[in-house]
Amino acid sequence: MSTLNIGLTEEQRHGVIELLNRDLADLYLLLIKTKKYHWDVVGPQFRTLHTLWEEHYNTLTVNIDAAAERIRSLGGYPLGTAAGFIEYSTLKEHPNDLPSANEMVSRLVQDHEQVIRNLREDIDKCGDEFHDEGTADFLTGLMEQHEEIAWMLRSFIEGESLNSSGDRSGTETKPAVNA
Repeated sequence: MSTLNIGLTEEQRHGVIELLNRDLADLYLLLIKTKKYHWDVVGPQFRTLHTLWEEHYNTLTVNIDAAAERIRSLGGYPLGTAAGFIEYSTLKEHPNDLPSANEMVSRLVQDHEQVIRNLREDIDKCGDEFHDEGTADFLTGLMEQHEEIAWMLRSFIEGESLNSSGDRSGTETKPAVNA
């Protein structure tokens, strides 16, 4: 079989594969947490969150597959065990815990924001250190999706503090304009 010749050295490819496997582990753990909260949520927000989290875990499932296929296209092998995902993930589990709906949302915001920070760092490494602009572009697309999901979840939490007029006390609601 011929050697993979895509314009990246073996060292560059292995570096990118390592980053992608860490990202894959985070996505998988986030999928598990999102599904668990989808199943366990109760209260007046049940229908809204149950439906929203179904959308999110479907997106995560697609992205997990895309990340694994990106790893394969670079000549690597994706993680594929729960032990591997837990070892590589930067996210933490909350075993034997059933938080309130708002706490579930808050935890998912924190996790998506952690994924965003990791992806930003990995995008820079892919371009600057490994010269793999294709993977940097792929990760940018993932990051943008997580930014949107985090925004949706943050908006849910922020909505809890609105009063009946829609005003948010102590919160800037209009963009500041420099004179």
